[in-house]
Amino acid sequence: MQPYFFPYIGYFQLIESVDLFIIYDNIKYTKKGWINRNRFLRDGVYSVFTVPLRKDSDFLDVKDRALADNFDRGKLANQLREAYRRAPHFDDAFPVIENSIMSPQPNLFDYIYASVVNVCHYLGIGTRIVASSSVAIDPTLKAEDRVLAICKATGASSYVNAIGGQHLYSREEFDTHGVSLKFLMSHPITYPQFGAPFIPSLSIVDVMMFKSAPAIREFLETGYELV
Repeated sequence: MQPYFFPYIGYFQLIESVDLFIIYDNIKYTKKGWINRNRFLRDGVYSVFTVPLRKDSDFLDVKDRALADNFDRGKLANQLREAYRRAPHFDDAFPVIENSIMSPQPNLFDYIYASVVNVCHYLGIGTRIVASSSVAIDPTLKAEDRVLAICKATGASSYVNAIGGQHLYSREEFDTHGVSLKFLMSHPITYPQFGAPFIPSLSIVDVMMFKSAPAIREFLETGYELV
């Protein structure tokens, strides 16, 4: 999977559902994606927080991108603190969020990787998480060929992807290589958000603020189907 900073809960369901989770670090950074930004709740509507990056070539991989020298980590932490300080699980969740934001890592991938590990620890997810560049495959491979090469290199007998990736892969091709292809389809999740109409598909930050870690764990374990 691509790396994302504080992604939605389905990302963590995917991590929970597998034995080994591989985050791509040797893929091209995309400007208009969600690698270094996500949505959160502010004053009853969704807003976007962003981790600014140092200006560099558009052709660099994620692992070669750096955070902006003037990135004000404290400002971002305060932004989320003010948005969620009245949330029921703020006292438990915010230290995890703040610790991730304040990480001194200057590298984009390392910064994101540390935040994913921090959230997994809070949620009790024990899955091993590794960077794709640590898997010895032909780096020129793309798309489905790359995934199949990773499966072979790691000895995987099954591969699980998010439901949105159904159009990217062929079950027949995976079967040919002895790998079972599955897709994770999350069940809808709703919860009170300060008494306002529910806004879905926000960052895991929002879920952590309004639901306890045990309640989130239950959803991680049972709130999806593999199809």
